[in-house]
Amino acid sequence: MRDPREFRALKLGGKRMVTRHLIANWQELPAGNRSRLGIITTRKNGNAVARSRARRWLREAFRRHQVDLARPAAMVLVARPSLARQSFAQVERDYLHVLKHSQLAHPL
Repeated sequence: MRDPREFRALKLGGKRMVTRHLIANWQELPAGNRSRLGIITTRKNGNAVARSRARRWLREAFRRHQVDLARPAAMVLVARPSLARQSFAQVERDYLHVLKHSQLAHPL
């Protein structure tokens, strides 16, 4: 997702969950659609290198666990400032926590 209107609509009409290192806004999509991802990083996350790393890690977590989604969803992930100091494993754990508690993932 790239259009600011899509981000705004998702924030207003979707669900939200806050974890230690990220904020997730999501909305389920009708069957047959593809899942979509938008990522927000701000200067509070650090310099350009840190922001790029945060975006790469969030995209990779989404990519790795896209098959775990029970149904398509539009999702916006906002990197919190603490994310820049975490390992990929911790970022992935937070993302999986969001999937589990949002009931977007298949039950284990």
